[in-house]
Amino acid sequence: MRSVLFDTNAYAAFLSGDESLLDVLAQAETVAMSVIVLGELHAGFRGGSRRAENERTLAEFLGKPGVSTLLLSSETAQIFGEVKDGLKRAGTPIPINDVWIAAQAIETGSVLVTFDAHFRRVPGLRLWK
Repeated sequence: MRSVLFDTNAYAAFLSGDESLLDVLAQAETVAMSVIVLGELHAGFRGGSRRAENERTLAEFLGKPGVSTLLLSSETAQIFGEVKDGLKRAGTPIPINDVWIAAQAIETGSVLVTFDAHFRRVPGLRLWK
């Protein structure tokens, strides 16, 4: 696997020691984290009792070689529009943040690592498992 993009639940499962995700990391040349995923994580940290610890752990993860943060671009926005419109027309919408995450995975050619089955509705999205 060349490049993978971690969804929020994949990052959480990785932290919990999910061995299948350790294998994904070992096989990937690069690991991307969407700025959208980072926002979801920070929102979750604020609601928990270990905010500082979680923020430190995330910063350490993001600082590892081969890990990068994906920002939104005008190309991301165009792909977002195509994906959102296609899902709406098909009557199979998914949460809006997940449309952004899918758009970034498509834009970068990354394999999306997620446990959310609704991503299967997105045409052209490469999924782990």
